Amino acid sequence: MESLPDVPRVVQLPDGTYTYSDRLPVPQQYSGPQIVHQHVHQAPPDRTVQRIALGSGVGAGMVAAGVYFGPLLVGVLTAMAANLALLALIAAVCAWGVVTVVRSVGSADGKRAADNVRRGRRRR
Repeated sequence: MESLPDVPRVVQLPDGTYTYSDRLPVPQQYSGPQIVHQHVHQAPPDRTVQRIALGSGVGAGMVAAGVYFGPLLVGVLTAMAANLALLALIAAVCAWGVVTVVRSVGSADGKRAADNVRRGRRRR
C-alpha cells in the first residue's frame, strides 16, 4: 500500500468551482516586458506552393502533399521522359535499319546479291 500515490486534495476556488490543489494557477513572477526572439528566414524558391497553401487557408494537408509529392512527381516525370527518349532512339535506329535493308534488297544491286547467294548455295 505504500507504493500507491497520495489522494489529491480538492479545493473550492473563489468563483465556486472545484479543482485539485496541485493544479492551482501559478502567478507570474516576472513583471517586465516579454522578450520574443524571432528569426525571419527567406523561404527557398521551391516552397512557393507551400506558402500559397498556407496563405490561402488550405491547410496542412496541402502543404504535406506539396512537400512529399512535388519532388516525387518531378522524379517520376524525369524517369518517364528518359525511358521515352531511349525508346524513341531505339525506334529511330530500327527504322533506319529497315529502310536501309529494304533499299538494298529492292534495287538492282539487291537482286544481283540474291542471285549470287542462290548460285553459291547450288554449288555446294
